Amino acid sequence: MPVAAAASESREPDVAGSAELGSAELEEVIVRAEASAAIRQGVVGSVATLHEAAITLTRPSHPNELLARVPGVWVARGSGQEHLTAMRSGVLAGPGACGEFLFLENGIAIRPAGFCNINNLFELNIEQAAAVEAVRGPASALFGGNALHGVINTVTATSARGWRGGLEAGPYDYLQLRVGTGGDRWRFDALSTSTGGYRADTGYGQQKATFGSRATVAGWEVTTTGTATLLNQETGGYVLGQRAYETHARRTNPNPEAYRDAWAARTTSVWRRDIGDGRTLSLIPYLRRSGMVFLQHFLPGQPLEKNAQASGGVQLGLGGEGRWKWHAGAVLEAFSGGLSQRQDAPTRGSAFLMATRPAGTHYDYRVKGLTLAAFYDAELPVAETLALVASARAERNSYRYDNRHLDGNTRDDGTACGFGGCLYTRPADRDDAFANFAGRLGIAWSRNAGTRLYLAAGQGFRPPQTTELYRLQRGQAVADLASERLRSVEAGLRGSSERFDYDMAIYAETTDNLIFRDARGFNVSDGKTKSTGLEAAVAWRRGRHTLDFAATYAEHRYAFTRDAGGRERIRDGNAVDTAPRWLGSARWRWENQAVVSELETVHVGAHHTDAANTARYDGHTLLNWRGSWQAGPRLRIFGRLVNALDTAYAERADFAFGNHRYFPGMPRQVYVGVDVSGGAP
Repeated sequence: MPVAAAASESREPDVAGSAELGSAELEEVIVRAEASAAIRQGVVGSVATLHEAAITLTRPSHPNELLARVPGVWVARGSGQEHLTAMRSGVLAGPGACGEFLFLENGIAIRPAGFCNINNLFELNIEQAAAVEAVRGPASALFGGNALHGVINTVTATSARGWRGGLEAGPYDYLQLRVGTGGDRWRFDALSTSTGGYRADTGYGQQKATFGSRATVAGWEVTTTGTATLLNQETGGYVLGQRAYETHARRTNPNPEAYRDAWAARTTSVWRRDIGDGRTLSLIPYLRRSGMVFLQHFLPGQPLEKNAQASGGVQLGLGGEGRWKWHAGAVLEAFSGGLSQRQDAPTRGSAFLMATRPAGTHYDYRVKGLTLAAFYDAELPVAETLALVASARAERNSYRYDNRHLDGNTRDDGTACGFGGCLYTRPADRDDAFANFAGRLGIAWSRNAGTRLYLAAGQGFRPPQTTELYRLQRGQAVADLASERLRSVEAGLRGSSERFDYDMAIYAETTDNLIFRDARGFNVSDGKTKSTGLEAAVAWRRGRHTLDFAATYAEHRYAFTRDAGGRERIRDGNAVDTAPRWLGSARWRWENQAVVSELETVHVGAHHTDAANTARYDGHTLLNWRGSWQAGPRLRIFGRLVNALDTAYAERADFAFGNHRYFPGMPRQVYVGVDVSGGAP
């Protein structure tokens, strides 16, 4: 697991972000790819890297616009900056669905293992990253808990030329300002975005800042980064009614009172030195804090949730390169977090809702804990063109839960609710611990420097999240949950030539101990899914033209029968809801020294919108255009045309409680802007 890597060094073909756009600029940027063992090995597993040039051209106003370039990945946009993620899976929702994926910044998780946020991507400064890496499939052997279905890692830069600034304007009062400056061994970037929102009362303001530096201290190479983000958002709820995204209802917001305020701050320092005989020692301390307040408009009574987390840790690593490459290490991390939920006004609705969802405090708890882990990663050549790759990780996550409110299933004054009891249950103080092991074993054959064929088997795990263990309902006193586990077998072929890049993979996966809410409202972990899929990313270049494609065909199915929450009946063999068989995107790019033009189409296939498979969404295909003109040495003018055909579509479709529900997509949008830059400060 290398501590640092230059963006210009030799890597696997970057098909997903295959534009060689601005490659001269990339050679000036030193990026950190700490702990990106999958990138270093490069021979086993599905990894896509979107470099700074692709990020700059896309200029995403939401992460889904950039990650559509990666096969097997779909980030379903919600309201504003909210989203749900799918990586070799359906779009997952619910209390701990975010725990299925691991989000990293320079190889370090942005949150402790038990405190995920389902909207975690808005805590990353993807817009100004030097690169974004997507590892598809189980990666717990490399990165730890929550890397069950995949990993998204942002890589920050630690050097820059001079200063730069940019201004972009678009519809619905969209305005974004970017600034940055830097030198040979430091860089600072910041942005501020505001919009009134397409739908009524759905505006947001968002600010992000990233700092990176490199220095030499007493023989150690030290790379330090810090990130801060802030989001203040008015949130929109679902619009209701079959195909409501095609009607005037798509401009409405049934929950104008909803909002979300969130912030996060992180700092990491990588200390690295050579200790002789080709060995390298690394020490990585890090600190993280985050907090959020949001109105749960989707619940009767609309309680207000407040949560916060603080954590810190250190990762120790030792690696070497000789006849074989290896890296081993350990992690020690401590964390503390809390959650409260309070409802100020009585619930409106039926007598049952009013009785079981009382006003007052529903939850108020704190959780402290530790994560301990040990890992290794090795690549051993067994012949001139053949190599074995093996990785393993043992990890233990422990939680100490402290209920700061009344135990049990009562109102906050201790009285009982009618109709059999209150909805909300507070378990008594308790300690929980989850020990997990993950391994990865693969073999790769290289015909030459540009072609590799691999076969790999691996495991992933994710411990239960604290909300799944301690935010209980309907009298469940204890959530006796097991860690989710995923087994995967994958084969792939990737290669590169002067004009042609390709990266293809076929996989089969089984997930056990799937955590979900059953028909009683209890959190249980006895679900199971099976998935198979084929992914392909292909790029072809000729002269000033580049064509690239990213396509996915996958089947995700439930492998158990059970009554689930929301009055749904899951049957063995049912398709996982919100899991299209087909996902894809294609781009045609033309460029010369001054002009870049890219035409893009993005496709989301038809899919079921409920676990019982009684409702469907027909899917959609969008057409987008992006371009830029280098008007002078220091001036670049750019534009974006999003949803050029003005297609009526849903960013996300759902069916629950007898209603078709949608987050409507935005109509045609035009964005224009200008970037300016200057010499070294």
